Parts: sequence; C-alpha cells; structure tokens
Amino acid sequence: MIPLRPSIANMKGYVPGFQPPDEQAFIKLNTNENPYPPSPRVVEAILAELGAEGANLRKYPSASSQRLREVVGELYGFDPSWVIMANGSDEVLNNLIRAFAGEGEEIGYVHPSYSYYATLAEIQGARVQTFRLTADFGIADFPERYQGKLFFLTTPNSPLGFSFPLAYIEELAGCCSGMLVVDEAYADFAEGDALALVKKHENVVVTRTLSKSYSLAGMRLGFAVARPEVIAALDKIRDHYNLDRLAQAACVAALSDQDYFRECIRKIRTTRGWFTGELDKLGYQVIPSMGNFVFASPPDRDGQRVYEGLFSRKILVRHFTDPLLKHGLRISIGTREEMERTLATMKEIQ
Repeated sequence: MIPLRPSIANMKGYVPGFQPPDEQAFIKLNTNENPYPPSPRVVEAILAELGAEGANLRKYPSASSQRLREVVGELYGFDPSWVIMANGSDEVLNNLIRAFAGEGEEIGYVHPSYSYYATLAEIQGARVQTFRLTADFGIADFPERYQGKLFFLTTPNSPLGFSFPLAYIEELAGCCSGMLVVDEAYADFAEGDALALVKKHENVVVTRTLSKSYSLAGMRLGFAVARPEVIAALDKIRDHYNLDRLAQAACVAALSDQDYFRECIRKIRTTRGWFTGELDKLGYQVIPSMGNFVFASPPDRDGQRVYEGLFSRKILVRHFTDPLLKHGLRISIGTREEMERTLATMKEIQ
C-alpha cells in the first residue's frame, strides 16, 4: 500500500477552469485570460534571452530574481527587499500558508472568493474558517479581533468582481492578529489598490500576478510586497530556482512597457462597461465589476442553462456548482468582437 498522508489521499484537489483541447475553436472566456497579446518587448526579450541556438538555456536562471525585484520596487515605490517574485501568485499564497500556519492552525477567507485557498490549507493541514458576504458586499460577522494566522482577502473579488474600499481593508488589517493577505490578482483593472497599507501596517501582504493584466498567464509570474522580514521568511521556503530564464526576461520587459499595459487595460475596461450595459438590457443582473470579467445572472437565474447554450455554440464561460453561485456565470472580457458575438449568442438562447 502506498503510504500517502490520509489528508492527501482523501482530498479532492483544486479544479481549474476547463481548457479545451481544441481551444482555437472556442471563444474562450472562462479563465480570465487577457484577450490581447503581451507587449512586443516581451517576445524580443525572450528571443534575446535564448541566445544563439538557445545556448543560454543550459545555464540556471538568477536564483533571487533580483533584477525583477528591482523593477517591481521601482514601479510601485518599494525597496527590492520588500518584494519577492513567484511562479504565479499561487506560489506566494502557498508559501504564506507554509510560513505562518502550522498543522491545525486557522486561516480564513471570504466565501465566495478564490477556492484555491482551501486546497492549500488542506495540503498544509491547516483549519479553514470562511466568512459570508453581506448584501452590500461587506464581511458578515467578522470578529473585532480575528485570531487566525492568515486572512485572505480577494479584491477585486473573484468570481463576483466587486472591490473592497481601501478604508475597509485597513479596518480589517487592524482586526487581524495574524497576517492580512490582500490578493490583488485583478487590481490593475480596478480604480485603486492596497499597496500603501503595506508600509502602514506590518501585518499586510499584497500579492499580484502578471497572468491577467500583462497577458502572461503562460509564463507563470507573480509577486508579493510585504515587510522585509516577511519577504526574508518567504525566501527561505520558495524553490531556489522558482522562475526560469525566459519568465524573468518576459517579466522585466512587460513591466517596462507601461504605455502598452495601460492601453490594454483601457480597452478591457471600455469593453467591460459596454458589455455590462448590454447584459442589463437583456434583463441580466450584473454585479458592477472591477476585474477583467463580470458575474451575470440571467432573468430565470439558471446559469447552467445559459452555460450549456453557450458551450454548444463554442463559447466557453465559467459556471460554478456552488449553491451561492450557480444562478450566474463568470464571463471574462475578451475583445470587442468576441463580446459582440457572445452577446448575440446570449440573445439567441434568451
């Protein structure tokens, strides 16, 4: 018998969004990917990093990703000692639990939000406490002093799309005995962020990804900003070569082309606003979104029906079986053309 830990043998594991084998045949709006290619500088940087005949690939990358830390620090106003790079922000989330929550200790998060927190906690053997949302998107029954080791706050929230106000996030930081992890995977599509709180509160960590706003989901790049002592602890437990040479080159190039980045964000926000308005005309209930997606409920609140209708017509969106979410759909914002085709199809199956 294979001697797996019982918790690992019994766990279900996280299920990411469906990736169709013939993805070119679909309009793919189910995993919040950016519809636009990355900056042209990214391709140039990757080709340069390869070297003649790919010779550079025989050498290990920078173990510390120091140049990336410097670029992130310069962009957001932090010393590099306050920054750690990661293989997607998921690596940071995982290592935060490993660093702060021992077996049997508690982490908390809002439900619904990123369900991967529960999987990471289960792997570590940590306990989970979830908090529901109020009707006006506050956190219900949050204690005056939360004693868990970590509290994960996804803002903008996925899958719902709303953002928590900065003053509210700061209030939560004061209520947490442990670390408040502000998961800002979608913050670049919003109107503000919580980075300033990292300097004001020693227990605040902000995590980011380049998968969405920088069109680099295929490169697996993310980072966290926190006090240097937190970064030093995370440095101890990360994989020593966690970012490959090509990913590091792509990251520096993408972050260095802010004009291209801002134009992509502008187009996605514009399309998001237009698409939201059109869904409203169809009778859908749409939560005002600060992400690169919308969560929309059809008039009959049968999200499964609309999902299947779209899928049969080669349009892929995200439907959740969770009772709190099954009435609606999370629809990533694609190009204007893709969203026009999606809207026309939704009218057909209305």
